[in-house]
Amino acid sequence: MRHIDADPVRDQNEISRGLPQNFSAWPPFLWSHVLFPGSVTAVGPFRWRSLLLLILLPGVLLYGCLSFHLFEPDEGRYAEIPREMLNRGDWIVPYLEGEPYLDKPPMLYWLVELSYRLFGVHDWSARLVPALAVHGCILLTYLFGRRILGERAAFWGGLLLSLAPGLSSIGRLLVMDGLLSFWTTLALFAGFESVRGDKLRWTWGLLAAVACGLGILTKGPVAILLLLPPLWIYRWLTGRSCQVGWRALLVFVLVTTGIAAPWYIAICVRLPAFAYHFLWQHNVVRFLAPFDHQRPIWFYAPILLLGLLPGTLAAFPFLRFLASSNEETRRRRCPALGFALLGGIWCIFFFSLSGCKLPTYILPAFPPLALALGYYLAQSHWERTAWPKIFGGTAFLILFVGHNVVLPWYAHYRAPMSRLAEIKDYCSDLQTALVCYPRNCDSMAFYLERDSLLNYRSKQTNDLVRFMQERPRTLLLLTHRHSLQSLRYALPPDLRVVEQKHFGLTPIACLPDGLAEKLTWLMGETSLGLCDFAVIEHCQPAPAALTKHEMQDEERTQTKLDAESSFLQLPPE
Repeated sequence: MRHIDADPVRDQNEISRGLPQNFSAWPPFLWSHVLFPGSVTAVGPFRWRSLLLLILLPGVLLYGCLSFHLFEPDEGRYAEIPREMLNRGDWIVPYLEGEPYLDKPPMLYWLVELSYRLFGVHDWSARLVPALAVHGCILLTYLFGRRILGERAAFWGGLLLSLAPGLSSIGRLLVMDGLLSFWTTLALFAGFESVRGDKLRWTWGLLAAVACGLGILTKGPVAILLLLPPLWIYRWLTGRSCQVGWRALLVFVLVTTGIAAPWYIAICVRLPAFAYHFLWQHNVVRFLAPFDHQRPIWFYAPILLLGLLPGTLAAFPFLRFLASSNEETRRRRCPALGFALLGGIWCIFFFSLSGCKLPTYILPAFPPLALALGYYLAQSHWERTAWPKIFGGTAFLILFVGHNVVLPWYAHYRAPMSRLAEIKDYCSDLQTALVCYPRNCDSMAFYLERDSLLNYRSKQTNDLVRFMQERPRTLLLLTHRHSLQSLRYALPPDLRVVEQKHFGLTPIACLPDGLAEKLTWLMGETSLGLCDFAVIEHCQPAPAALTKHEMQDEERTQTKLDAESSFLQLPPE
């Protein structure tokens, strides 16, 4: 691959000045003269076969099988909210089981609702949105990668991203992070294109602002925090990007807020509690003082290593490539490679600092890191060996079987809707209350098409008892393996369990009994989201037995009443 020297006179002058004289000058010096002192990589001719392969291969993996049972809790929730918004005709307030849901912005809901309008309300039409977003990430990595790192590096980066189970398997599920990854990838690469020349390129900057605004509508202000710090840090470390004046920053802010602010203003007008609940509780508090999903700081290390396979098999040689002092190797480490690494590492670092961690949070780091690994493969002798084809073919086969066989079976085995037919018989009467206890089971509401499914937590057991006492019949979905047994102790005499069904996991067929039992136990002895189904009826309690003295008083009272009745019936004299 041909290289073009970016600014040889400037580099030579900087080296001739000697080592930095203060601490703050050391990071830029090490970055520009030790880690990434190379030259700009030529783009190379466009290859249609590369683009076609990156359209077809991920398409087979992403769209081949999208119709399987929704997983709890995320998929059930994010499929049900657009369905209720569609039924209500409300594009401002997200609703979940008849109540406003204020935890997330609406971009994913809007796109899924649009998919429902086009293809009908199905689990596969809901998953089509994140699958398209993941495919978009792959194509963006290739199209932008060839501009900044060359054709071969872009192809290998897109191919590694297509085979990465962290993105292609998890990102295509109905979660927010696949769509967020698309917007942040577009914003990150477009932002880099806007500043990497001698002059600010406004078109790319406006595209980055639009993508950032759409990212804010997808998951909140985190989209800005994944974009601006890498651009600022890159400019500080290299000093090679153009000057960005206050006018450019003002335009960026106006475009970004112009896209995101209208909905945020509308939801705060409709529901003022949103500002505190989402912006403060779910962004600031969950980062600084998490109230759920607390994990150690190293939590993302194994997720990254497994999620980027087979690309991480080249991680150790890649680190040697970055640390090599060989002059020829050093010249191949160009600044654009440094930016790709910076964009991915910053995302992992940022979410590692957060006390609240989930595996999908670092999906936006996968595209730039895959591109960096692709650049190394294009520069190394690995590309000319059979190993990339062997590893790539094996990874594709594993993912294909996993997406089309293993995952649908697992979803059917674990999901509560595998017993849908048994429950539908009880739910024909919409006047009969349907209650989840003690956790939500939103996929039930989705498949049963019931907006009125109610939820009670363990701490609300007394409220649930009073609720059932006010109704002749209640259908109860119990979402913990001990819930029904515990609830029986709390039921008063006028509430009776007249029917119940247990929905625990069955032993896996075709396995020895001992192994099947152990595997079922390891997977969790209950299905995700539903363990038992019970019918509770309210009946008047039988009258208590009278004591001996009470019976005597009752007899005397009755004798007196009979005597008075006889006197009143005597004929007049």
